[in-house]
Amino acid sequence: MMTTNESELLAHPPAPLMELENVGKSYGNIIALTDVSMAVDAGRVTCVLGDNGAGKSTLIKIMAGLHSHDSGTFKIMGEERTLRSPREALDAGIAAVYQDLAVVALMPIWRNFFLGSELTLGRGAFKRLDVKTMKQTTKSELARMGIDLRDVDQPIGQLSGGERQCVAIARAVHFGAKALILDEPTAALGVKQSGVVLRYILQARDRGLGVIFITHNPHHAFPVGDRFLLLKRGKSMGYYEKKDITLAELTGQMAGGAELAELAHELEELGGHGELVTEVQAELDGKSGTAPGDPAAT
Repeated sequence: MMTTNESELLAHPPAPLMELENVGKSYGNIIALTDVSMAVDAGRVTCVLGDNGAGKSTLIKIMAGLHSHDSGTFKIMGEERTLRSPREALDAGIAAVYQDLAVVALMPIWRNFFLGSELTLGRGAFKRLDVKTMKQTTKSELARMGIDLRDVDQPIGQLSGGERQCVAIARAVHFGAKALILDEPTAALGVKQSGVVLRYILQARDRGLGVIFITHNPHHAFPVGDRFLLLKRGKSMGYYEKKDITLAELTGQMAGGAELAELAHELEELGGHGELVTEVQAELDGKSGTAPGDPAAT
């Protein structure tokens, strides 16, 4: 039997942490983003996929308060907002972890964890850093995310790229993030370290955060994602729940089946490129089919 609270949740579901509807951004005559819609819910991972120039960076800047959108609506917890600075975004519970992490490589892990937000003891001339508490907090917060580091005094530069990403994620969670934007966290990592980061994305999700995972790699996005927004040249190519799209279909859309078909046709017309045509055609045939909603799929 359904409880009163469950009935109320079904009748009045909570507002998404963030919601974008037909959002656009222009820089002079250059349209960087147009009519993009997506939602970010607590305890879910929304993946934004696209190649270079797709509009991912512009979308991040709007959500993180670096740039304001020109059109459409951007809501935070159901309230329409226009963020004008990263501080406003942080105050609203939105934290961004960028690919080029803002860490000081020679400083200890705990110093980087509290960089800019150091804890202190005493007042005036007797004011000093509360080193003991910061070390204990860093170690315990990392442990809560499943990161076991014996020595938080070691320079953060000695950690692997994946581990540094995970420290940044744990830091954002500790300082009150409700929505976490991850900008290509696996782009420069090998297979093993990418797996480490993906595991910590799930840890953040399981702790109730809404995660926005920006990536160009569908093989990284699909295992952890709940929703998928595909961008191309600043426009949405599709917005799918996981149950409505397969990895093969996601990969096919990302790889651009139409572009490959056009390339094969052009090579055939040029002539003398038989091997290349065969390779492109094989790649095209290897994409298991058509995208959802394509008439050929029915």
